[in-house]
Amino acid sequence: MLGCCGDNLSTMMQLQDILFSQGFGTRRICCGLIQQGLVAVGAEPEVCTDPATELEEVGLRFRVQGVDWQYHALAYLMLHKPAGYECSQKPGTYPSIYTLLPGPLRNRGGGAAAGVQAVGRLDQDTTGLLLLSDDGKFIHRMTSPRHHVPKVYEVRVKHALDERQLERLRQGVVLDDDPKPVRAAACRAVDGHHLQLTLTEGKYHQVKRMVAAVGNRVEGLHRSSIGSVELPGDLLPGQWRWLSSAQVRALTEKLPLAPSS
Repeated sequence: MLGCCGDNLSTMMQLQDILFSQGFGTRRICCGLIQQGLVAVGAEPEVCTDPATELEEVGLRFRVQGVDWQYHALAYLMLHKPAGYECSQKPGTYPSIYTLLPGPLRNRGGGAAAGVQAVGRLDQDTTGLLLLSDDGKFIHRMTSPRHHVPKVYEVRVKHALDERQLERLRQGVVLDDDPKPVRAAACRAVDGHHLQLTLTEGKYHQVKRMVAAVGNRVEGLHRSSIGSVELPGDLLPGQWRWLSSAQVRALTEKLPLAPSS
């Protein structure tokens, strides 16, 4: 079972170790924050100045420099990716999506692979739902070709859609780097220039290349859902939030395995 924010297993940890695990800096920095009276703990936060104070971390709420947090053994997030951002820690032309996250989420765990990582990628001009986590098993499960995780895209196209294009997308089109046809799991025209496309695999620029293969062109691309998780209407571009325990379970426990070859 993949761990999530609703785990019932509980242990005691020193406050400085809790802050370190949550990405607030080295243990020395975390110790300093506590000793300076910048950390408060509890549902009704009370300042704690002893770094060695032992607390039950599961369900713990705390405040660091005026910002409220809750302890998460592992991080599972959704981000509404805006256009003009790259899904890379070392972006080239555009800013990184990681600049949209607060420092602790970027630094969780310390070490070379610190912080949450994007679960797959979206092109810089593509908007919509992006998942992030520091749980390697979760990331592998969501991106592995052994699982058919449906992803729904809202596609604005240049030329009017017709049934021939839709049928070709359902039946499969051949991309230049793979002789095996790539098929849409579902495909429908919302209106003459709005295509809703569901894919269960991920290839480089896949939606754009599939649409080009049927003689059309993508003018706008937005991912609206991954598995059972939909992008909330009240999550604005550039905003993020924690996935609920129920959402994490729905994404992991209900994923079907691909048939054995």
